Amino acid sequence: MRTPHATAGPPVTPRPRGVSTPSGAGPAMTKGAPGVQSESASTSLRTRSQHQRRKRIVQAAAALASRGGVEAMQMRTVAERAGVALGTLYRYFPSKMDLVVAVVGEEIDLLEGSIERRPPTATTPSGRAVDVLMRATRGLMREPELADALIRSLIIAEVDTPLGDRMTGLLLRAAGHELSTETATEEQYALAGALASVWVHELLEMLRGRRTYEQIQRRIEIVATRLLADFPTPPSA
Repeated sequence: MRTPHATAGPPVTPRPRGVSTPSGAGPAMTKGAPGVQSESASTSLRTRSQHQRRKRIVQAAAALASRGGVEAMQMRTVAERAGVALGTLYRYFPSKMDLVVAVVGEEIDLLEGSIERRPPTATTPSGRAVDVLMRATRGLMREPELADALIRSLIIAEVDTPLGDRMTGLLLRAAGHELSTETATEEQYALAGALASVWVHELLEMLRGRRTYEQIQRRIEIVATRLLADFPTPPSA
């Protein structure tokens, strides 16, 4: 999972001959003038800088958690590693739990990107769902300390977390033909959510040493087959 630029000022476009500028109106007041362009470019640069700063913070937190769990994600240590002031860190993330949620969100972003590039090829809804969940398992288990920290923290979280809803949405899109969180029935959403919950539990058991990867896959296959039996079959089947 676990990257900065100088920008040139905007070109100055000469005013066409015969077109006058209203009295008292400088270039910044003229539509498309350099002053307006500079302000727009400055806003864009500032937004990009904020996005990059936030990303550095999240990556720093993930790196610390991957070596020492959530306990290693001390806010001051994260700020130092990310190269930002402690006050800046708190403006982005008011608490450690908010930071954990952001790290989880980045992990799911990576999974979604992987699925978009290489969609599941199984011919049944359950097979596609299993593909997604086992791919997520492999990704998390590359850094077991981080996975353990994230899963344990989310279980006791007192803030809304993206894991359940986003995994449910991923499963719906992967398993069902033209399904999403918006188009799925209440029953379909509940079934996909239940499968995501089973996966989280099995992942925890694996982190505790009570399951092997093969055991998790087999259990997920059994549950997915039952829960998604009535899901629409993808056209390629």
